[in-house]
Formats: sequence, C-alpha cells, structure tokens
Amino acid sequence: MKRVNALEKKFLEQLRIRRLVEEGEKVLVAVSGGQDSMAMLSLFCAVSPLMPGKLAVAHCNFQLRGAESDADESFVRDHCQSLGLECFVKRFDTLQYAGELKRSIEETARILRYAFFEEVILEQGFTKIATGHHVNDNAETILFNLFRGVSLPGLRGIRALNGKIIRPMLLFHKADIAAYLLEKGIANRTDTSNCTNDYDRNFIRNRVIPLIEERFQHKLMPSLRRLSEQAGELEEFLELYFENLCEREPGLVLTEGKLDVHALQQLTVFEQKEVFKRALRDLGAPVDAQTLQKLVDLLSTCPGKTIMAGGQLRVLWKKGTLCFWRNTVT
Repeated sequence: MKRVNALEKKFLEQLRIRRLVEEGEKVLVAVSGGQDSMAMLSLFCAVSPLMPGKLAVAHCNFQLRGAESDADESFVRDHCQSLGLECFVKRFDTLQYAGELKRSIEETARILRYAFFEEVILEQGFTKIATGHHVNDNAETILFNLFRGVSLPGLRGIRALNGKIIRPMLLFHKADIAAYLLEKGIANRTDTSNCTNDYDRNFIRNRVIPLIEERFQHKLMPSLRRLSEQAGELEEFLELYFENLCEREPGLVLTEGKLDVHALQQLTVFEQKEVFKRALRDLGAPVDAQTLQKLVDLLSTCPGKTIMAGGQLRVLWKKGTLCFWRNTVT
C-alpha cells in the first residue's frame, strides 16, 4: 500500500478524531473542480485503504459562467471516470431560481447545492456528504456573519460536523492545500468569478482579509479560529441551558402560538431574546436584532399591546400570554 504523506495523515486523523467518517460508510464528495474539492477528493482516495467504505462524487453546474461552467462539469466527469468513481451531476438555471426565491445568487446556489446533495443521499443511500471548506473559508464566514450582525453563537462559523455534512479539511490552510496539489500533480479548474469582488464573500476574501493580514501578520486566522471555537462552546452551553430551563418552565416553550408573560419577565434580557429566537424559528419567521428588541420591549408595556415581529407575524399581549399569529392575506 502506498505510504501516506503528512497532509494525508492529518486528513485521516481528522476523520478519526472528530469521528467524521466511520469504516464502511458511504461518502458523497462534493467536487466543483476547484483546488479545494480536488484536493479533498485526492485525500479521500489516498486514505481509503485505511478507512474502507464507498466514495462517489456530486457536482453542481449552476450555469452561471456559460462554457466555463460546462467545462468544469466535463473536467469533473472525466476525472471521476479515471478514478473509477460514480459521479452525480445536476444542472441548475440558477438565475431563474434566484428570481423566484428572491434571494442573492450566492444564497440561491447554496440552497440548490444542498438540496441536490440531500436528494442524492436519500436516493443512493449515502451516509455523509463531504465539502472542502478550510481555515480560510471559515475565516470568511465568520467575518461575513459579523458584518451581517449575527449574535455571538453565530460567530461559530463553519462546523466540522453538521448532521450528514462533514468538513474534514476545516483545519487546513489554503497554502497547504495548494502545495499538496502541486506535489501530487493534481489538475484543477479556476473559477474566474472568484476573482471579482461582486459578491460579498469575494470582497472579504480578496480585499478585507489580505488588508488585515498585511497589518497584523499571522494573527487573523488563529484569532478567528479561537473565536469560532469559543462561539461553538457557547452555543453548546446555551442549547443545554435552555433545554433545562424549558423543562423547568414549560411556559417558555411556544405552545399553540403562545408564551407565558410572567415566566418571560423572570428572565434576563439575554434569556428573553434567546427564548424569542427559538419561538421565531419554530414559526419559520426571520430573526433579527430589531425584532428581538421589540419583543423584549413588549414585556415592559401592558396587556392589549400588539407589535409586528417581521413580515406578516403579529404578537399580542393577551391576558397572561404573548400570542403569535400571522396576518391572513386578503
């Protein structure tokens, strides 16, 4: 058996230590044809003798770059054929979907991508889907979320394991991935749209991060990684804390669209906002700082007061409860 190199050894350690993949599992590897996903596919192939299972590839053609997108698809198909791996491909009219969903191109592509992965997993019996996110991607995500104004747990960034989704290269640096591809002579495709700053993530990647690193050399990535880890620990603590809190006080759990006012008033503002977040998510409503503050302020008024909690969601203080309901569209 071929000897694994340092990066392949680190990759195998991540799979085992974080229990991302168990022996015998069927892993669907998301491959765009770019550096990160091509390196990940090579790493999976290199360690597969030490962790037997089934590998296959999924590729999305978002048809956003014309002939370039089609060339990416052909490249991935041909590479999979050379490796003897099954390749699942789906084409999307992403621009049309973005218009229908009223979302950005980035967000639409993400929604379509993961819906396709889930479709393949269910139909073909795969147990995990692997994506090629790495240290730099996590830094971009944390900064992106920070600029959007997320709460503290939202600064966790990308998770190594999230349901069936695994990110086995999350501790790898972009430079190490590029060096690995060069060492192994692995061909890859360049997405020219990544070079423009039209998308927010590209702007963060191409302009914001290099500027910060120029001023604070070798400090940004380790700092964001620590922040990500601490935010993850905080999120885990909060989930357990509020699970126990809601067991002690059932009135804090949204039941038939209602929350108990007295129980809410016994909490700190932070706790109140966390309860409201969970209620809004249960209702499929957007969560933002302004809406949360309006709900907190409602508790300082009096029965009979009504507020709008974003979109068509109305909240009324009626007797001893906050009642959530949607306006009917006429």
